[in-house]
Amino acid sequence: MQLYLPIAEVSVNLILLLGVGTIVGILSGMFGVGGGFLITPLLFFMGIPPAVAVATGANQIVASSVSGVMAHLKRRTVDLKMGTVLLAGGLVGSALGVWLFNYLKEQGQVDLLVRLAYVIFLGIIGGLMFFESLRALRRSKSGARPKRRAHVWVHGLPFKMRFRASGLYISAIPPLLVGASVGVLAAIMGVGGGFIMVPAMIYLLGMPTKVVVGTSLFQIIFVTGFTTVLHATTTRTVDIVLALALILGGVVGAQIGATLGSRLKAEQLRILLASLVLAVCFKLALDLLLTPDELFVIEQTS
Repeated sequence: MQLYLPIAEVSVNLILLLGVGTIVGILSGMFGVGGGFLITPLLFFMGIPPAVAVATGANQIVASSVSGVMAHLKRRTVDLKMGTVLLAGGLVGSALGVWLFNYLKEQGQVDLLVRLAYVIFLGIIGGLMFFESLRALRRSKSGARPKRRAHVWVHGLPFKMRFRASGLYISAIPPLLVGASVGVLAAIMGVGGGFIMVPAMIYLLGMPTKVVVGTSLFQIIFVTGFTTVLHATTTRTVDIVLALALILGGVVGAQIGATLGSRLKAEQLRILLASLVLAVCFKLALDLLLTPDELFVIEQTS
């Protein structure tokens, strides 16, 4: 069954869209990521224009993240205080990101920027996560106790706050900066930023893995929601028909993912996420290097 998308101006298979939404929802519930790092490239592969894929992908992330965070709230694995600090930085970053997105759109460079940003960020984050997760798996198999986390420069910063759910007493500056960085990425790449936020929360802020997933989803809801509103009112690239189809699958998938994630060890979750990130990065890099099917595209500008 073909579904016509009025803003994207293409027809796509409805069953395929529902399946993509469900898969991304499962990832959201399992890993604490909005799933934008996967859904936006998948929309590229289906022929959706990058500008529409970015804005509409952010819309779908809101729904799947709400569904996922509800499941984690029941398990009390959400640090609301940490999530609020991350959110404060995220709102500022998303406003800056939308401004930058609009500027590049006017220059006609936004499509290339989005694809290159995905390849660079996914490659770096995926590689770091993969090798660290392998080391963690080896330690767990050998029975060696993990090294105690050393105090680094982050712990010496001022404006310290106590985050009881995470068992932390650290400066509010690093969470604000992490949130702002994720906000910029949400606007430019159409992602919730979970694929960067989750590693940053674990390795930079030192949060326990059990509360990282739910806290990440909590912050993602508001940042991607704010980003969607900004895109809808400024760039007008949000396709509501596409968003609704993706949301239907995403909400169901997030509940399934939260259940699956609770049955896996932290090291297994991280290595699965890293493998997925690297696979998407490889596919996008390959598409940039290969000769496109259409060498020329005619675009009408106002």
